[in-house]
Amino acid sequence: MKGVVLAGGLGSRLNPLTKVTNKHLLPVYDKPMVYYPIQTLVNAGIHDILVVTGGKNAGEFLRLLGNGKDFGLKHVNYTYQEGEGGIAQALGLAEFFAEGESICVILGDNIIENNVCHAADDFRKQGRGAKIILTQVSDADRFGVAEIRDTRIIGIEEKPKRPKSDLAVIGIYFYDATVFEKIRRLKPSGRGELEITDVNNFYIEEGTLTYDKLEGWWTDAGTFESLLRANNLVAETGANKMSPDREPRLVAPKEMGR
Repeated sequence: MKGVVLAGGLGSRLNPLTKVTNKHLLPVYDKPMVYYPIQTLVNAGIHDILVVTGGKNAGEFLRLLGNGKDFGLKHVNYTYQEGEGGIAQALGLAEFFAEGESICVILGDNIIENNVCHAADDFRKQGRGAKIILTQVSDADRFGVAEIRDTRIIGIEEKPKRPKSDLAVIGIYFYDATVFEKIRRLKPSGRGELEITDVNNFYIEEGTLTYDKLEGWWTDAGTFESLLRANNLVAETGANKMSPDREPRLVAPKEMGR
C-alpha cells in the first residue's frame, strides 16, 4: 500500500499567515504541520509516499522534507495541484504514482493522537473497496458526516446544516485502485469542487465501504481555532506515539458490504 499526503490549497482561512507560506508548513507545537500526517503513514508501515503540494510555496516542501530522511525514508515523491479543485481532484493527481496499488490518503492538516495501524492492516486484508475512519465531534457541520443504520453506513453528507449524527469522517481514507475511475465520474459540487464525500458515497453504493471508529483525539488544523487546538493537544499529550507504554488502539471495526 502506498501513501498520499494532500497538502495543496491556499489555506485562505488562515490568512494572513498563509500569505507568506503554505498552510501545511506552519508550526504545530515543535514540528511543521505536514510532519504529522507523514509520520502517521510511516507508523502504519507505509514508506512509499507522495506529497501533493500547491500554491506559491510548493518548493518549500522539497527544501523541508528532501527525500524524507527525518522519517527514515529513502525517497519522497512530489506533484503539484494547480488551483483549488477539491480533495478528490488533488487525489486524482496520484494515479500515476499508485500504479494500480491500494492507497492510504491523509489530509495534510490532520493530526491524531495515536495511529491507524489496525485500520491499515484491516484494509490490507479487506483487499478491495474503501475504508474510512470516524470520530465523534461537537461541530459535525464542519465535516463530512456519516449516517449509520444497524452498524452500516448508508450515506455521507458534506458539511450538513442539520447533521444526522455526530460522527465525522476524518481526513484519512483507504482506497483500492478503482478510486481513480470514480474520481473521473465526479461532477463539481455547489462549491465548484470535486468532493471526496462523493467518492466515498460511490463505494457505499457498491457495498464495499467499511469503517472504524478512532480512539484518542483527532483534529484538523485548517482554522485559527483548530490550529490552536492542535498546538495545545500536541503540547499536552503528544501525537503519533509508538511506545510500549502507550499502545495505540482502534475500537473493533463495524463493516459494510464485505
